[in-house]
Amino acid sequence: MQDDESLRRWKEQLLGQVDTEKLGETSEPEVKVLNLTILSPDRPDLVLPIPFVADDKGYAFALKDGSTYSFRFSFIVSNNIVSGLKYTNTVWKTGVRVENQKMMLGTFSPQSEPYTYAGEEETTPAGIFARGSYSAKLKFVDDDGKVYLEMSYYFEIRKEWPASQ
Repeated sequence: MQDDESLRRWKEQLLGQVDTEKLGETSEPEVKVLNLTILSPDRPDLVLPIPFVADDKGYAFALKDGSTYSFRFSFIVSNNIVSGLKYTNTVWKTGVRVENQKMMLGTFSPQSEPYTYAGEEETTPAGIFARGSYSAKLKFVDDDGKVYLEMSYYFEIRKEWPASQ
């Protein structure tokens, strides 16, 4: 496979200015997820470092019910090309899975500047039954099955936005 000319050209195109001689063929790609930003109209951006830091109740963040929001991930790729990077985010309420989101991010070459992925705008569930505590698991994995981040966390949906956010 090392003699495949089209594969060599494709890697050169993706790697650009990276010195592949220093890397060697055995260097594994590394992906470091830096943060998650929650964006909601008329609210300051909420930047959450990875891993999330829970508040005194154990929640990484809180959202207002019925509010629109979107999120943005920042991540760095180093060492080599990461192929087919995707994330999954699974959410449970009282032990019942209520959401299972899977998103293909793509193939990325190493670079010193972080990549940014912006998610679609969504709306939190509304009403008294939607409010409360949720548990979730976030996972970043590539085509080869290598896991770069796997993190469980809790968040809350409230009637109003928290004053501190």
